[in-house]
Amino acid sequence: MTAQKVLNLSELEQDTAVRVVVDDVPIAVVLDAEGEVHAIGDTCTHGDVSLADGFVEGDTLECWAHGSAFSLRTGRPLNLPAYEPVPVYEVVIDGDDVLIDPAVRKEVN
Repeated sequence: MTAQKVLNLSELEQDTAVRVVVDDVPIAVVLDAEGEVHAIGDTCTHGDVSLADGFVEGDTLECWAHGSAFSLRTGRPLNLPAYEPVPVYEVVIDGDDVLIDPAVRKEVN
């Protein structure tokens, strides 16, 4: 599978998550304050709700329902109640196109 265009870079608003679905995989896409685009699984591992409806602060995305914050870089939860990470996906920027392949997860340490 190859990366697919999910939206235009110009559609992203700084520190705001956007939900996209690629091949039935829900993904939260975030443009952080440093201008980096992140893509993480959009389903909170604690409450099974959309993370894209949450709050971006620095390099975290906080679930609106119960307050678990997930690292945009590693997908790991930084506080309870969530304790399972969400997947992190590679993002390719091609001009104004944001491309993601849900089959390619980013290697995190």
